[in-house]
Amino acid sequence: MPNVITSPLDGVFTPRTLQILGLGFTQQPDPGRQETGLSRNGPFPGVIDLFGGVGGLVEFRASLLASRGFATLALAYFAYEDLPSFLGPMDLEYFEEAAEFLLKHPKVRGPSLGIVAISKGAEIALAMATYLPQIGAAVCINGTNAVHGNPLSYRDLCIPPIPYKRECMLITDHGVVDFSNLYEDPGAKLHQESVLPVEKAQGKILLIAGESDGNCKSKAFATAIMERMKKLGKTHCALLSYPKAGHLIEPPGSPFCHHSWLPAFSRPVLWGGEAQAHAAAQVHSWSEIQKFLHLHLGPAKSSSL
Repeated sequence: MPNVITSPLDGVFTPRTLQILGLGFTQQPDPGRQETGLSRNGPFPGVIDLFGGVGGLVEFRASLLASRGFATLALAYFAYEDLPSFLGPMDLEYFEEAAEFLLKHPKVRGPSLGIVAISKGAEIALAMATYLPQIGAAVCINGTNAVHGNPLSYRDLCIPPIPYKRECMLITDHGVVDFSNLYEDPGAKLHQESVLPVEKAQGKILLIAGESDGNCKSKAFATAIMERMKKLGKTHCALLSYPKAGHLIEPPGSPFCHHSWLPAFSRPVLWGGEAQAHAAAQVHSWSEIQKFLHLHLGPAKSSSL
């Protein structure tokens, strides 16, 4: 019987530089707010950057966006400093306050902002685009079309969540958690109050979906959004769909991650995708994201990074 190799044959540590000369980094006094932007010239188009269920403050994409000439606010909304340790009910006024904060910054050019978000953050970004007039361009990567798991409120509005089907959570033979069957069908009559009325959005929306997303059925959610828009005669939404790409579609050079450890669980979580196709999706989508933001927020001053 041949030997089975369970450890890497070799490895190398590769440092990555996410800051350039002239890139400023400011820790704001408000918990959860971290601004990454260009420290000279301006003003620049403003962008809010949101991640998903990993929680905490994730900064690498915000830094890269800043290096492309966007004044970027990396925004935590749980599991950071004195924010809640776990994601609970979501109040859209918290995110509206962040948008107003960024728009008032002297380096930020209004009148509207962009937002780039993935996973649960993309669900929040879609709600922001739907209800907040400050959002002029929203990029939603592998999100949903409805409120799932956690109720969302905004002023007098309260959107009930579609509950997760926790009994459908699977653990693969390799001990990896598969969440893809947790989501109930938002198209069911029972869940229509939870579906986001994206046709109300005043800005533009770019949906990005990995067709081999192992975390949620993001292609189906994105298609439902597009069908709703078409039915209502709306044209302010576009979809980029990538065959064999997984859930964690990140900037180029980010390592392909089929599954990884999530702090909230005691096991690795499945993200899906195939390495070559996923890498190609990251290269193409990163270029398209920047074009989209430039088109709808105005040109940004680029660096050579």
